[in-house]
Amino acid sequence: MKSSIDYYIIDSCSLIELNRKYPMVVFPGIWKNMEKLINDGLLVSPKEVLSEIEKGDDEVKEWAKKQKKLFKELNENQINIVKDILKKYPSLAKSNSLTPVADPFVIALAVEMENDPQTTLIEIIKKRIIVTEESLSGNKIKIPFVSHKYGIECIFLVEMFKKERWKF
Repeated sequence: MKSSIDYYIIDSCSLIELNRKYPMVVFPGIWKNMEKLINDGLLVSPKEVLSEIEKGDDEVKEWAKKQKKLFKELNENQINIVKDILKKYPSLAKSNSLTPVADPFVIALAVEMENDPQTTLIEIIKKRIIVTEESLSGNKIKIPFVSHKYGIECIFLVEMFKKERWKF
């Protein structure tokens, strides 16, 4: 029996990369597995990620709009966590584009879930992991750097596939 359950909070760059590297028409199994994780409540993302994806015009945009269980509404606790994150790391919200910046909201959702005292009859460790294609690069203020400061693990999309033991 698995003693821990991994919960994934996915960033827009990973969903965009998923579509780029593993298009639905060529890799339907990956997308079915993603949908299973979503339907099982093990893969989530803040609504701000959907806002970023909707700026594009591709298959992932249409797919994302159908994933009602994937995108979580922002709540007051997350707003307070985002304020804390941006107070400490204001450059995380800076962008050279006019598109929304979801990064602090991805981290806030993970932090909130990490602190959520859900209990079950069987003691199971619930581990929250951010899935992003951003990499830790020195002290660059990106998701991996900030999430590390909050004790949240970050992995790449392909690492999630490995953790889930997906084979194609």
